[in-house]
Amino acid sequence: MQNITLKLKQASAVLGVPPKDLQNLVQLGVIRPARRNRVCCFDTNLLLEAKVAFYLKETLGSSSDLLARFTEALSKNLGKAKMGDLGDICLRSRPLNGADAVEIKIPLRSLAQELEDQIPKGSAYKDLPRGRKRAGWKKDFLRRVQKTAADLGDISEEEILRTVREYRSGRKKLPEITVVARTKKKMA
Repeated sequence: MQNITLKLKQASAVLGVPPKDLQNLVQLGVIRPARRNRVCCFDTNLLLEAKVAFYLKETLGSSSDLLARFTEALSKNLGKAKMGDLGDICLRSRPLNGADAVEIKIPLRSLAQELEDQIPKGSAYKDLPRGRKRAGWKKDFLRRVQKTAADLGDISEEEILRTVREYRSGRKKLPEITVVARTKKKMA
């Protein structure tokens, strides 16, 4: 994986998430990017940590405290390994009383590959300063709205509302949880 440095908006484009979601991870201490002149800078390891955090949040609905602890444990091990040598990892969380640990398997290799495929988006995405709009944005916006209106055609407002409700209810579905039985091997 190539070594790059991206700003927050560019990193969010690479990760495929809204900038606000990535900013929330930073503010909650889940990931800790380096700062230069009050600007967050994301390198490849940090992007992978964020990708794993979003993966865990999406699949487990984890709290920010747990996400921060998982990504901290991950970041300690990421510094030692090369991106090409990554495999799937298993996070274990043991309760204080010393009982059996809960294991979470994370497909780190496939997440790293997805991230590497998305990195070119970061250079194409312009990180404009806050409050400045690019030249011609009003004309582009108006053209897109007119095209969308033409594409909608004779769709009623009820159909639009029903489609929006279906989309939102689909996003609220809980993640699938499965049980995989493991047996301990008997030593002879």
